[in-house]
Amino acid sequence: MSIGLLLYNSWVGFAYLTSSSVLIHYPHLCQASRDKSGHYYPGFFCPRLSDDPEEAYCCHFQASQGSCCTQADFEALNQVNLSALPSPPILRGPGPLVALGLYGLLLAALMTTDLLHFCWDKGRGRHRAPPALPAVRDGVRVSPAAQLREEGNELFKGGDYAGALSSYTMALSLAATPQEQAVLHRNRAACHLKLEDYSKAEADASKAIATDGGDVKALFRRSQALEKLGCLDQAILDLQRCVSLEPKNKVFQEALRSLGGHIQEKVRYMSSTDAKVDQMFKILLDPEEKGTEKKQKASQNLVVLAREDAGAERIFQSNGVQLLQRLLDTGETDLMLAALRTLVGICSEHQSRTVATLSVLGTRRVVAMLGVKNQSVSLATCHLLQVMFDALKEGVKKGFRGKEGAIIVDPSRELKLLISNLLELLTEVGISAQGRDNALTLLIKVVPRKSLRDPNNSLTLWVIDQGLKKILEVGGSVQDPPGDIAVTENSRMSASVLLNKLFDDLKCDAERENFHRLCESYIKSWFEGRGLEGKLRAIQTVSCLLQGPCEAGNRALELSGVMESVIALCASENEAEQLVAVEALIYAAGKAKRASFITANGVSLLKDLYKRSEKDSIRIRALVGLCKLGSAGGTDFSMKQFAEGSTLKLAKQCRKWLCNDGIDSSTRRWAVEGLAYLTFDADVKEEFVEDEAALKAMFQLSKLEDRSVLFAVASTLVNCTNSYDHEEPDPQMLELAKYAKQHVPEQHPKDKPNFVRSRVKKLLTAGVVSALTCMVKNENPVLTNSCRELLSRVFLALVEEAEDRGSVVAQGGGKALLPLALEGTDIGQTKAAQALAKITITSNPEMTFPGERVYEVVRPLVSLLHLNCSGLQNFEALMALTNLAGISERLRQKILKEKAVPMIEGYMFEDHEMIRRAATECMCNMAMSKEVQDLFLAEGNDRLKLLVLYSGEEDELLRRAASGGLAMLTSLLPPLCIRITQVTTHWLEILQALLLSPNVELQHRGAVVVLNMVEASREIAVKLMESEMLEILSVLAKGEAGPVTRAATACLAKAVEYGLIKPNKEEE
Repeated sequence: MSIGLLLYNSWVGFAYLTSSSVLIHYPHLCQASRDKSGHYYPGFFCPRLSDDPEEAYCCHFQASQGSCCTQADFEALNQVNLSALPSPPILRGPGPLVALGLYGLLLAALMTTDLLHFCWDKGRGRHRAPPALPAVRDGVRVSPAAQLREEGNELFKGGDYAGALSSYTMALSLAATPQEQAVLHRNRAACHLKLEDYSKAEADASKAIATDGGDVKALFRRSQALEKLGCLDQAILDLQRCVSLEPKNKVFQEALRSLGGHIQEKVRYMSSTDAKVDQMFKILLDPEEKGTEKKQKASQNLVVLAREDAGAERIFQSNGVQLLQRLLDTGETDLMLAALRTLVGICSEHQSRTVATLSVLGTRRVVAMLGVKNQSVSLATCHLLQVMFDALKEGVKKGFRGKEGAIIVDPSRELKLLISNLLELLTEVGISAQGRDNALTLLIKVVPRKSLRDPNNSLTLWVIDQGLKKILEVGGSVQDPPGDIAVTENSRMSASVLLNKLFDDLKCDAERENFHRLCESYIKSWFEGRGLEGKLRAIQTVSCLLQGPCEAGNRALELSGVMESVIALCASENEAEQLVAVEALIYAAGKAKRASFITANGVSLLKDLYKRSEKDSIRIRALVGLCKLGSAGGTDFSMKQFAEGSTLKLAKQCRKWLCNDGIDSSTRRWAVEGLAYLTFDADVKEEFVEDEAALKAMFQLSKLEDRSVLFAVASTLVNCTNSYDHEEPDPQMLELAKYAKQHVPEQHPKDKPNFVRSRVKKLLTAGVVSALTCMVKNENPVLTNSCRELLSRVFLALVEEAEDRGSVVAQGGGKALLPLALEGTDIGQTKAAQALAKITITSNPEMTFPGERVYEVVRPLVSLLHLNCSGLQNFEALMALTNLAGISERLRQKILKEKAVPMIEGYMFEDHEMIRRAATECMCNMAMSKEVQDLFLAEGNDRLKLLVLYSGEEDELLRRAASGGLAMLTSLLPPLCIRITQVTTHWLEILQALLLSPNVELQHRGAVVVLNMVEASREIAVKLMESEMLEILSVLAKGEAGPVTRAATACLAKAVEYGLIKPNKEEE
């Protein structure tokens, strides 16, 4: 018997596995089947007695849904041509009946044998243990796979799509039949659609369709995924099949119409685009159209078209790169700029087009355009190369399908070829200084790892081996007198930044030791055997290292004879030699390792240079060296290196030089360097902010092309606003330190809050915000992450007082804070985000951040909700998000997309009452979104209970927020009205307390909640009218006209309508 059943089950399983082929090879047969309830439907042949003779084909292989149709309908539905297939075997006749009879006899014999075997075992006393039973639910056995599927369904309904996906995946490994697996694949496709993973959604839906070609849900979900992936032609085929299977389904019909419209629009666009591209190139390459308005318009249109991916693809397919190469060959600035900007659109986020473009234009030629004399063309080329690097490093972000991913497997070859050409450009003679700076900028952005969590720093190691000496050569070059290599005022600083980033990207001591070895070898090659010129070049390189990786710079200073040469050259009669030596001495003084040596040996030398030199360029540098040494105590008032009043004299001289327009800007920036150190002293800060001319001169200097002054300006402003981190010492520890006669840091009396606020007001009056905005806009490598952090600190200090935020926003401060909040150090991003939160709380975000910019504010604010931020930052972020959530549904969707709702919910349980209240207010505004409403509707959560309980708290502001949320939710979701009575036994007391509150706003919220509950259910109305609520509502209805009175009257009118109370005829 067991063997027979096994054979039978195997045959049935085979039949299910090949049901699609059976449908085609046996088109007249509708197989027997069972539905989800277990009902059995016997199979049948077409045509039946009720069918027309022409309807001799089965339109569905399962009998429960089967119907007979004509041959034409069958072929259209299943997309087959029956005439091309072999004739199906005849299943009706004596042959099948004889086979069936033999099978019945075999089955009877097997059953008899099995019965005899059972009786024999029983007679011998052998009994088998009963088999383990599967789970039973409502009298029906449920398999583990079905349990997991049901669990996934519940999670999906609750909005936990990742959890549902996990449950379906586990169930898939336990599913026994192909039909069960198909359902699970279909459900997984729905989860992937919600999670916006369209490639996986398409794959899972395809697996479900492979099992059951008539699964309309799987077909519809695959069409949705294909549409998102851009495969409109494939998507419409699936939709057409859905409509053919369910012609009356309005959802399918509407989706088909919409998709058809998109396809027609795309076809029209593509056909018109081809003509436009040809026409634009014809105008641009026409020699008779020189400088005409028509040519200018064509170039602008070409650039705009390339910004859209479809347009860029049409340009590329229309032999566009070769035509753009011809525009570059013209040498005309406008045409070259148009060609470069169009190439940016073609290469943006597309690997294969980038490689093809480099192949056509040539890597060497593209890099060489960086070095042209025309600054605009050089910058445009820099932008193009940046886009190419991004495309090669990060691949295709938009998920292009088909052969795109197979064209370029490993882009490292193209990357190294580009970087190799950039390194060659650094030391090439005849290249413009601006182009060399642009090459350094690209290397800074491209070579180091974006995150230290990325274990692969092979590109950095390769650049160090191949190009470190080239970078040092640029860092050791001087602008005046000009050498073989043309450099700008920013070149050495850019080289220092690049060297510092390369050094920080190293992972182990062996890699750092190799870096030191290469640097020392290069310095020795210039210092030894090349005379005075070689020594100057070596000392200049050491200065470059001290500005960047100072560890490497300190080791270079320790090389034999280097420090001695620096001291000796300070006394040189030659100004250029003195400048190099004094600058090296200044940079060395800034490093703690060398400061003690210089304090002992170099102070007298610097003083002599300051007093005796007749050249301002030497005196100002010597003064900065003295400033650095004089500020060694930092903000500690008790530690002063110089005599009383000396720092004030130094600061006064710095301000004098700063305001002297007769001195060149490269020399005046040293005055700012000095003030950056001297402003640790509060007396210096007070005098500096009083000197409006000096402030404006510093701000003007920060806007010039020499960007090396940015860090010094930012440091000075941080000192003046006291926006550096400082912790209040523990009083007990102070007493212990004094008792032990240890040094105790002291705060200057003029660093107290009232003095700081006064200085901030004066800086705002002098125009500090416009200067900061210009500094943030700068794309120079000098604007390092550390510099960004300093600017963020200053902005946060400027918006501390609510009355100052309007002027900060009016001068562009809000716009400048966005890039600071999205890029830089973690501390800098947090400070900028906090400043954005303060601005968003007290201003209209739509006016402060117009257009699309308001949506960029959400991510920085959400970052302040993390647990590593302070309570104040959490509170301000919640308040700002509350303001944003109340503006529009699109902003609420942006907040949801940033996954802020779980964090907001977490803060609703916070112990601090202000944070708890702010989180509740934010959640109430977020509840206007359907996704959040679904969270409240989901079974098994306490969200509604929390709002009800908070409506009865003592904190009036918390009650107002929670009751407002209840009023809105009960208006939008009537089922919640019934659940309010179930979540807590105190619900009636809480509602009565709201109505009896002396606060009119609380009364109104409570009255609206009661009205919603009365309108939602007669049973609830009965409970309310049987309590003291009737008396309370009667009193409120007799009050002065207003929203509370109207709501109370509406409650009583509904109760009258239910027949629970009778109207008061006297009052009527």
